[in-house]
Amino acid sequence: MCYLLIGNISALLSVDCTEPLVNARIRVYLPDGHLSNRYPNKNTFSGPRQLTPSEVLNKHDRLLAEGALDHHGNFNLSWEQLHLFTEPLELDICLQGMPEEAGERKETHFHLSRLVPQWKHSLQRYVAAYAYVIPAESWAQIRASYGTWVIAGIVRRTHDNEGQSQLRVEAYNAGNHRMLAYSSTDDRGRYQIRFSRKQLSGRQLLGPDVYFKVYRDKQLLWEEQAEVATLPGRRAVDACSVMNITMQGGVVKKAMSWLNKLVG
Repeated sequence: MCYLLIGNISALLSVDCTEPLVNARIRVYLPDGHLSNRYPNKNTFSGPRQLTPSEVLNKHDRLLAEGALDHHGNFNLSWEQLHLFTEPLELDICLQGMPEEAGERKETHFHLSRLVPQWKHSLQRYVAAYAYVIPAESWAQIRASYGTWVIAGIVRRTHDNEGQSQLRVEAYNAGNHRMLAYSSTDDRGRYQIRFSRKQLSGRQLLGPDVYFKVYRDKQLLWEEQAEVATLPGRRAVDACSVMNITMQGGVVKKAMSWLNKLVG
């Protein structure tokens, strides 16, 4: 008899927007015996709590299984029957750097939860599912510690609430007018742009002031003037930011005067 644990780990950017964890490994531990005796049936979801190197080392002998997350944040772990199916397990995550991180990547460990999975008997194994979404505030702090940023949002037209698919969204740093990064919108018009401190000017510590350009293939559809980056929500962007883009009309527009009307 063996165990199979499947699931997904992601991070919250906004109410309806998540980012999958990549360059990460999930670890499953047998519980500390002392804690198991005190809290035999208690599930706890107090994470993510960063672990010290000594805490990680002290848990090594209790490691039951570990595996990498795929590019969607999914995982699939299996192990032999070394514990009771009613016994709680500890789940941790190991971040092995961000894909867009500059320089040498650092490894950090976080405790996610302690719980008794809801095992289901299927053929010759027990199967359970586990999903964890890192709160937006915690994920912003983690990303900031790596010197990386993610900007997410939806591209729409003024009189059409539906997202615009198959567009190229480019984000620019108003400090040097260089492109930070670009992304394509999905079938719902959603995009996620990621960049690191290496795209910023000199020793800039805060996030950049940002403006956008939008293309379909090689045709420019929407262009914002750099002054847009001085508006609230565009200056010194947080490590995790949500910026929806609304394009006016069907031809190229300079966005500054139009946006001033919206916020004025």
